Amino acid sequence: MKHVRKSLKSGINRRSFMKGGFAAAGAATMSAGLLAPSSLAQSTEHSPEEHSGRLARGDAALLRFAAAAEILETDFWVQYNELGGIQDSEVPGGSGSPIYTAKLQNLDADFSQYIHDNTDDEFTHQNFLNAYLVSKHADPVDLEPFRTLPGSTATGSSGKLRLTNLMQLTLDTSWWTRYRSDANNPDLDPTFQFPQAVPGLAAGQFTAIPRTDADLAPDDHIQAIANTAGFHMPTIEQGGNSLYPSLAQRATSAEVLRILISIGPTETMHFQTWADKAGNAPPLTDPTNGLVFPDLNSPPFGGEGFQTNLIMPEPCPFLSRKLPVVSIIRPTQTKGAAMGALKFLTAMGLFIGQTPEFFALMQDLAEDADEARRGV
Repeated sequence: MKHVRKSLKSGINRRSFMKGGFAAAGAATMSAGLLAPSSLAQSTEHSPEEHSGRLARGDAALLRFAAAAEILETDFWVQYNELGGIQDSEVPGGSGSPIYTAKLQNLDADFSQYIHDNTDDEFTHQNFLNAYLVSKHADPVDLEPFRTLPGSTATGSSGKLRLTNLMQLTLDTSWWTRYRSDANNPDLDPTFQFPQAVPGLAAGQFTAIPRTDADLAPDDHIQAIANTAGFHMPTIEQGGNSLYPSLAQRATSAEVLRILISIGPTETMHFQTWADKAGNAPPLTDPTNGLVFPDLNSPPFGGEGFQTNLIMPEPCPFLSRKLPVVSIIRPTQTKGAAMGALKFLTAMGLFIGQTPEFFALMQDLAEDADEARRGV
């Protein structure tokens, strides 16, 4: 694997973020320019300090990137659960925000239970992946040194420092029409622009949780925050839905392949659940910032491209247009999949406030995963 950029070597030992990280990770929770400051120089030198143990180097890199992604995912799901989920011994932390929770339940009466269960799933993913790496004498991933971001101070939040930022999100909701399209697939049509379900979410920075108790009013404002969460959740989960099959195509070990294709479908289950709930977001305009949530079943929206109860993937072209259309996950192109996932998360604003060291580490992990090659 690569050294952290030379400009960071004096202050950061990448191995310190990985080797000793299992205990902490278990206890805790799209242009290249978006990823890191330009002063972070590229390096292709492999470090002898980072061990793959009994795993092929590429397989260890695939699992490390997946573990890092799951740690980050767990971090923001914990924030949702503290304010809008069910707090119990299984997923402890906050004490809940009744007003925010009620607005989430306008999307589905079981919303709090789904948040809780999704959070619990992500904990198990991060813990299993790191434990498996350790069992194979490979270095796990620890992102705890980067837990520096302030989170919500609204009543119900634990007030703990975070790895991710849910308060300045820019959401690409084109997955909505991508999964309803029977003519285009991003793997075959990489330049095709799928329409946004909520164009406003792609045009600014919006919070998906109440930042303070001041966000609990006026009524349409806190509902808009809940709606933003309702669209952020499937936006994230459709990314994992594509990431796992994309990474799996590079695995050498049958067991590593089994891990990736076993975790991946749970992300698909999450995505379909949240895609269904997003369709119930009440149409409104946030009076504080003008963010519009449209009625997706009415003009200028509407039709099969936006119809809210179409939550099964529409059949689309796959591999070749000479073949019949088929209902599939899209995209699943493996080239550059890890870096693409990192760019997607970065462009979303999820890491606003993070350090150059964080971006350098995540970029190295993504590059290493993308360099994995299926062996014999």
